[in-house]
Amino acid sequence: MLTVLEAADYLRLSTRTLERLRCSGLGPKYVKLGRSIRYQRDALDEWIAGRVFQSTSEVVGVRR
Repeated sequence: MLTVLEAADYLRLSTRTLERLRCSGLGPKYVKLGRSIRYQRDALDEWIAGRVFQSTSEVVGVRR
């Protein structure tokens, strides 16, 4: 289980960007433990794999 800071570092994103993705429902799956947010490394890898594109035209309208 990774903290928000560790997950952001793993994804090379800011913690704020990760928060925005979480709030919009577009980010990786997370676990809520009381007030704490944790990420499983497998969930981060799955989210990355779902964001692989060959062309910029594939990205238009895609909500993952």
